[in-house]
Amino acid sequence: MAEIKQPMGIQPEGSQRYMGKDALRMNIMAGRIVAEIIKTTLGPKGMDKMLVDYSGNVMITNDGATILNQIDISHPAAKMIVEVARTQDQEVGDGTTTAVVLAGELLKKAETLLDQNVHVSTIISGYNMATEKAINILRELGEKVTIDNEKTLIEVAKTSMTGKAAEKSIEKLAKIAVDAVKIAINTQEGVNSVSKEDIKITVKEGGGLEDSTVIKGLLVDENRALHSMPQKIKNAKIAILTSPIEVKKTGIDAKIRITSPENVQAFLDQEEFMLKRMVDRVNNSGANVLVCKKNIDDSALHFLSNAGIYALKNVSEKEIKMISKAAGAKIINMALDLEPTDLGKAELVEERKVGDEYMTFIEGCQDPKISSILIRGGTKQFVDIVERVLDDAIGVLIAVVKEGIICTGAGSTEMEISKQLSTFSNSIKGREQLSIKAFAESLEGIPKAIAENSGIDMIDTIVNLRAAHNKDNSKTMGINVKNGKVEDMLKAGVVEPLKLKEQAIKSASESVVMILRIDDVLAGKELAKSESYRKMSGSEQQIA
Repeated sequence: MAEIKQPMGIQPEGSQRYMGKDALRMNIMAGRIVAEIIKTTLGPKGMDKMLVDYSGNVMITNDGATILNQIDISHPAAKMIVEVARTQDQEVGDGTTTAVVLAGELLKKAETLLDQNVHVSTIISGYNMATEKAINILRELGEKVTIDNEKTLIEVAKTSMTGKAAEKSIEKLAKIAVDAVKIAINTQEGVNSVSKEDIKITVKEGGGLEDSTVIKGLLVDENRALHSMPQKIKNAKIAILTSPIEVKKTGIDAKIRITSPENVQAFLDQEEFMLKRMVDRVNNSGANVLVCKKNIDDSALHFLSNAGIYALKNVSEKEIKMISKAAGAKIINMALDLEPTDLGKAELVEERKVGDEYMTFIEGCQDPKISSILIRGGTKQFVDIVERVLDDAIGVLIAVVKEGIICTGAGSTEMEISKQLSTFSNSIKGREQLSIKAFAESLEGIPKAIAENSGIDMIDTIVNLRAAHNKDNSKTMGINVKNGKVEDMLKAGVVEPLKLKEQAIKSASESVVMILRIDDVLAGKELAKSESYRKMSGSEQQIA
């Protein structure tokens, strides 16, 4: 049998394959490009990105997770870095830019080590060792905080909001975020927990940001079912039903034959009797507010109005559950099954006009475990930005409530971990020492980006920051971007959840290790033809 001289192709025409160092360097470049895209948004003076979709809609933001969710990325390695931001956002709610920038720095240092002929397995081993040590150092740097320390909680919220579009109202928004989280705290057996699902954010155009408020209860995007019903109910007793208040139709096709006018009236009287019977049961239970998941017949609405009952109909299942939790009302199926013990309570239920719409405010619930935030602003773009800012602040506050540990920001924590990690690397024998040192240097990329984005001299600032951390009791020294000086961030109130830093380090390291382990990329022809894939795979995109 003749020897085959020609290499055999096993992929279809138009597909691409990258192997060995080519695949590794291509993936590293793709990851670094994503990090470079959002690097300039890091820090209190970070820049914004304008995102324009296919329809021409414009979004302006410096939120890392929002940017990466909106841009179109085809390269699989780049998508892995995007996943870092998504994980960070889901776990903590903020710190997405920090996580992605750190991943980019780790990839950059890994590429340098590859140029020095350090094997990729050694780099991975060193990075894993460095990650474990960095987390241990971070936990030693943490400061405990309780939910009663409102000043610190406000500082955490303000740190999250700093550098974003709504910064001019940072004091008010921070207080709103803290109040909303504290209302929604659920304490069981001494353990505090909060869920974002229990904090409802409603945005309405019109008015000013100063009109924004937090409600100890729920804001329902529904108005009274009938205009003649009372607009305001004090000392509200709330009944919740899931079945409609109307005469049910038969489950099968049926005809009712009526042979005389008297029979018509008798039929109508019977329907009215059944409806009035259900309304009387609601009224006799002591309820003066009725929330119904389904429809309420017009005749029943008239009876409810005459009884002085405020009714909401066709309320969503999600809001039904939130009202139940806030007011302490049981969710009952049939009106005829309603008992006085099933009712919930609130100090006030009132319909108010917000902008061009009418909404129902359920306020003054005794122990709601639910809170609502109403955001007002002049334009839709502005209120959307404020909503994202508040969402981030609520995320970091929830992390603080759950963990009860904070650390300092402004690059102080990263620099301290970098210093201790560098010292630790000297105790490691073998080439893993180089990887651990590279990891330590990557952490310095965070304060470097903060300084660079703030327009201050990056080299002098980093030198001064290193010098400060080499002194005793200087673990909280960071960069004051207002004056370019190195100052104590704990005293300055620049604090963040320890969970934010921990998740950023873990996510960045894990994604980088996954990328470094890939030595073969096989791209189908459809992916190979995509413009973003070609740019990240070839020489069309260069990174300094």
